Amino acid sequence: MNPFTYERASDASAAIELAKGNAAARYLGGGTNLVDLMRETVERPEMLVDVTGLPRGIEPRSDGGVLIGSAATNTALAADGHVRRHYPLLARAILAGASAQIRNMATVGGNILQRTRCRYFYDNAAACNKRQPGSGCDARDGFNRYHAILGASPACVATHPSDMCVALAALDATVHLEGPAGPRSIPLIDLHRLPGDRPDIETELKPGELITAVEIPPLPFARRSTYRKVRDRASYAFALVSVAAAIDLDNDGTVRDVRLALGGVAHKPWRASAAEAALKGRPANPESFRAAAEAELAAATGLRDNAFKIELAKRTIVAVLGELTGDDA
Repeated sequence: MNPFTYERASDASAAIELAKGNAAARYLGGGTNLVDLMRETVERPEMLVDVTGLPRGIEPRSDGGVLIGSAATNTALAADGHVRRHYPLLARAILAGASAQIRNMATVGGNILQRTRCRYFYDNAAACNKRQPGSGCDARDGFNRYHAILGASPACVATHPSDMCVALAALDATVHLEGPAGPRSIPLIDLHRLPGDRPDIETELKPGELITAVEIPPLPFARRSTYRKVRDRASYAFALVSVAAAIDLDNDGTVRDVRLALGGVAHKPWRASAAEAALKGRPANPESFRAAAEAELAAATGLRDNAFKIELAKRTIVAVLGELTGDDA
């Protein structure tokens, strides 16, 4: 591990001032990903700015939404009563991720910014355009069981690992930021980038910007929501495919509104907009669910080891919507 300095910030302004002008500074939340990357020398910061002193409150808003401080732990968020009642898919997504020990340490801000678990990204002897731009991508012809089937590029087929972000994408969450140029907000679905020819640039964050909070708008029908994660073993494994879903039905069983997002399939949490459009106004039955899944996965492309994920994603969408509507396929 390379030498670095450590500073602890009392608030967002202090953190930004400490990191200002230092491209090799990194903000440190729970450290559950960053410390791993430092140990593998993928990350080599000159300075760590500890931001665990930032707000960690989980505050219900008067309109029914919720504001979540970036230093809130994953455990606290999953256990929060307002979240469990109004956004059960979010609590279930968090509980589907990692171990209890890691959830106790991991923060909301750090979870959003965690980096891919692609084995070639962690291996300094492998070619990886995300770690070293222009070096190539060994994952394309290597072991690519966990890699992307949507939105990938010739430069990178890595996936985003967060379960929590998939739920936040389905819930239209907004990320609040502060940086040297002041505060701003960005929809979570626009925060992460697809790889294109620069997979090393993973988010729309500007230099020195810091996540201070996440806000979820009111969505009454999210009480009927869930998260399903398909993985190789029952615990402590990343998603092959995951689905976050909430659905609202008319009295005649027609889909009035729906939210769908996928995990384990792309470089970012994947909002399933094509499936949502295909479902609205249609009867809530297995035929409609399958047609929506087909629409969403129409552009999917598989590699040697992960082509099975295309059908797996379709079947998981159908199964989750069936579970929510009582019309199991």
